[in-house]
Order: sequence, then C-alpha cells, then structure tokens
Amino acid sequence: MSNTSAEKHSFLPEFGSFSMLLQFVILAELIAIIITIGRNADFNEQAWQDFSLLSVFAVSIALCSIIVLKIISPLLRRASTVTGSALVITMLLLVTSVGIDGIIYLLHHLSIIEDRWPAWRETLLIRSLMIAAIVGTLGLRYLIMRERSDTHHRLQQESKLQALQSRIRPHFLFNSLNSVASLTRSDPSKAEAVLHDLADLFRVLLADARKLVPVSAEREISRQYLEVEKIRLGDRLQVKWNVSNIPRAALIPALTLQPLLENAIYHGIEPRFAGGTIKIEMWAEGEMLNIMISNPLPDVRKEGHNKGNKLAQENIRQRLATQFGSAASMQVIQEGGQYHVKVKIPIVRG
Repeated sequence: MSNTSAEKHSFLPEFGSFSMLLQFVILAELIAIIITIGRNADFNEQAWQDFSLLSVFAVSIALCSIIVLKIISPLLRRASTVTGSALVITMLLLVTSVGIDGIIYLLHHLSIIEDRWPAWRETLLIRSLMIAAIVGTLGLRYLIMRERSDTHHRLQQESKLQALQSRIRPHFLFNSLNSVASLTRSDPSKAEAVLHDLADLFRVLLADARKLVPVSAEREISRQYLEVEKIRLGDRLQVKWNVSNIPRAALIPALTLQPLLENAIYHGIEPRFAGGTIKIEMWAEGEMLNIMISNPLPDVRKEGHNKGNKLAQENIRQRLATQFGSAASMQVIQEGGQYHVKVKIPIVRG
C-alpha cells in the first residue's frame, strides 16, 4: 500500500458489531468498579448501592454511545482517521452530557432526589466528561492501533499468498508448448483443444491467490492439466480418480491439486521407463477435506528431482498454512514403492 493510499485509508473500527458492543459494556462495568473502589473504603451496603447506580449509568452511556456511533458509521467510513476520531470523541462527550441530564431527570422523576437541577450537577458533569474524554481517547487509540495491525497483517498475508503462487513455475507448460507444436500438423483440432486447456490453466495461475473455488472447478482444471500431460506422455501416464462424500458447496484454494499432480508426474512418472498410475482420492471426514495423491517411486533416484520435490512441497505447505493456519496439514508417506501426499484442509462452504 502506498503512502498516499495509507493516509486516505481510515483505520476506525466497525462500531456496529456485537463484539464492539460487548467491549463497550465491559469497559463501562470496569469503570464503574474502579470508581466504586475509589469512593468506598469498605465493601458494605453503601458500596454496593454506589456500584449499582454507577453500573446502570455507565452501561446506559455505553449503549447509547454505540447506537449513536452505529448511526453515524457511514459518515465515519468516509472520514479520515483523524477526522473520524475527533467525531467519535465529540459524540461520546455529547452522549455523556445528555446522559447526565437524563439520569438526573429520572432520579428526580422517581423522587430519589428533590431538586431537578441539584448543585452537584455541574461537578458531576465535569467529572463525567473528563472520564469520558480520557477513557474514550485511550480506548479509541487502542482500537485504531488494533485495526491498523489487523489490516497490516491481512495485507501481508495476501501479499505472501500472491508471492507463493507466483513462484509456481509448472514444468509442463514448456513441454506442452512443444507438444502443441508437434500436433499443429498431425492433428490441428487436437492442438487447438490443448491450447484452450492451457489458456484455462494460465487463467487460474494468474488469478487472485486468495480466491476459493468449488471443488468441482479445481477437479476440472486438474483434469485439463492431466489431459495435456497425457498428450506428451501417452500410455506412460494413467490416472485413477476416487472422489466421494464431498459437499457440493465445498470450496478450496485455487491450484491445490495441480501442483501436487505436477510433482507426482515430474518426480514419479517421468523418471520411470514404463511410467505409472497416479491415484487421486478425495473424501470428507467431519468438517475436514482429505486429499491423497499417490504415484509410484522412480526406478532410479535423482538428487535434483528430489530437491525440487521438497521445494515444491514446501511452497504448497506454506500456501496452506497462510490460508488456514494450523487447521491445515500436509503429510508425505513412502511405503510399498508408492509416494503418497496427503492434504487435510477445513471444509469451507460457499
């Protein structure tokens, strides 16, 4: 984000949320407790009465403040951070001032106090406004800093996702272009179909890394990729799908399957003289989506291939961690001459 856009962006929080309402009420209760402790040496009946009155007053002011801030939230969203902050503090002071008179009127109406304009009204008003100004300024400063931190963290995560996705350099693209070149004379229609598949793959590669896509769309782009690879590898590449028990509305990050399939072909199928079969299994367990991709181990291990495999897997692992945190995992298993990569991610419904 440039300096200019950062200056124009307002980091004021969303005052209309339930969490913000809860924070206001808790803060009001804390203020009531602190004032009660400061005014009373002992926790007797008088202290409890003071706390009850202060609590009702503080919570009432908090509720009225959040309502007013919610009403003016469209104006706050258009204002800068400085202007919006000044407006928020002004509204808090205004609500506090009106609340003081409202509480005094109510106490007078209930015959708890005799005078409609008691002598201590001015002192109470000044103290209340000072408390509201200090607490409001400090509280707003904290909320702005938290909002700025959350925004900065979100932008970092988005940039990291884009950087990780941009580092995906499919080997098949270069090989596929050669395949298309050879098909242009022998089978022009097939060459055209391959180019359409490559265009779809490029479109996904260049798409927003934050985007979640339906599982069916990810399967389709993977199928197109495998069809392109079959033109190059022929019968050396066999594919078996086993998909079951997956919600139709399930969403996964774009390009979850394709890089894993590319690894399976580049590091498992290509080095084998006879090729082999790639197995793709997808199933749901509770609220987790499981993906297992299996390929035969190469006849002869090549150090360069093994290193490239680890780099590619680390890239995928980082993408999953950035998107889902610790909720996602990727496990590598080698047994019985097979190489398995198992991915578990939370099911996100569209």
